[in-house]
Amino acid sequence: MTQRILRGASIAAIFASHVGPRIMLAPPNEGGGGGGDDRDLGQLAKDLKTATDEVKTFAEKANTEIKNLGKVTDETKEAADKALVEMNGISARLGEVEQKLARRPGASGATEHKSAGEIVVESEEYKAASPRGTSFKGQFRVEVKAITSASATGASASTALVPADRQAGMVELPRRGLVVRDLLTPGRTVSASIEYAREKVFTNNAATVAENPSAPKPESNITFELVTTNVRTIAHWIPASKQILADAPQLQSVIDGRLRYGLAYREDEQLLLGDGTGTNLTGLMTLASVYSAPSGVTVKMPTKLDLLRLAMLQATLALYPATGTVLHPTDWADIELTKDAGGNYIWANPASLLGPTLWGLPVAQSLAMPQNNFLTGALRYAAQIFDREDADVLISTEDRDNFVKNMVTVLAEERLALAIYRPQAMVRGTFS
Repeated sequence: MTQRILRGASIAAIFASHVGPRIMLAPPNEGGGGGGDDRDLGQLAKDLKTATDEVKTFAEKANTEIKNLGKVTDETKEAADKALVEMNGISARLGEVEQKLARRPGASGATEHKSAGEIVVESEEYKAASPRGTSFKGQFRVEVKAITSASATGASASTALVPADRQAGMVELPRRGLVVRDLLTPGRTVSASIEYAREKVFTNNAATVAENPSAPKPESNITFELVTTNVRTIAHWIPASKQILADAPQLQSVIDGRLRYGLAYREDEQLLLGDGTGTNLTGLMTLASVYSAPSGVTVKMPTKLDLLRLAMLQATLALYPATGTVLHPTDWADIELTKDAGGNYIWANPASLLGPTLWGLPVAQSLAMPQNNFLTGALRYAAQIFDREDADVLISTEDRDNFVKNMVTVLAEERLALAIYRPQAMVRGTFS
């Protein structure tokens, strides 16, 4: 079974539509007590089944609206979200009751914590000495380590007397800033490839002519070339168990967000550095014009600032005035930290709240850009992104032996193309 996650919906919303409640009944308390927990467990199981059926109903209604209207109505989405929250709440309460029942003495898998007195009384040394009663003279030793180790389980720091202070949520790894897409013109396509005619040569023979010329008027010429760029797919997947996705609602959203971020991360690199071979996009740095110092300006021992200004001049002379620059954060920091002989900052003002700008143009800092490299030019004028399929997350039990192992495959993918209309509008280079 494979289901597509609708834009704006979480994995939990779709997953709940085909994963029903799985109730693990703990054994009854031996010796009495705990009957209220058993009753609560039965009622919560019924409530969870009712909530799950309601979520399924909304999922079917959403599929029908997508098929008929092309989108999910706000009313259905709001009602589905409310039902999902209620189902997750019941599931969480059910898990708490199950854990409480599992901790009963004699319950399967339960860890029984013993007091220091119980450890002493049950020790072999005490059993050997006790028959002698008051006639026993001497001492015996009980391993103290058992008093502490018996109260800790697994890798957790929790003990029977001092439980760990478990903080809610999960601590995720940091995410890199992704800027390249924002520099380019957006677009969409319904095809597998993009074709466009690009002007290659313009021979301009325009000239003044007499009122009644004896010779034909001058003829100019324009040559075009047809350029094709293909839509490419970026994808990745991870395996997960049905149980962990059902029992840890937050993990579902973490997986969804992390997979989408992974696509955007690779997209950022492809848009900038893709070499056009195999399944790679042809990136901006691959087709941009190589920096060549314009004639007419001589700079001795050029700095990074000088090189960037000359690259902007190169774009302007090609009739594509630069609109911005892309740098690695280290190179931008090196520029900002430049000082004169007196220790004063030449370029930057530490007290300024203005964003990064260079020669009056904005600077985009990207970790996808290799250090000591730069790209400048009329970027939005030079290229356009065509999205064929937005980032989508799908889950399936029909991957290899998932069904018999209670596993699911979570797949994320997107499809897009990059059309570079004017390579001359971009200039790339390196700092010496």
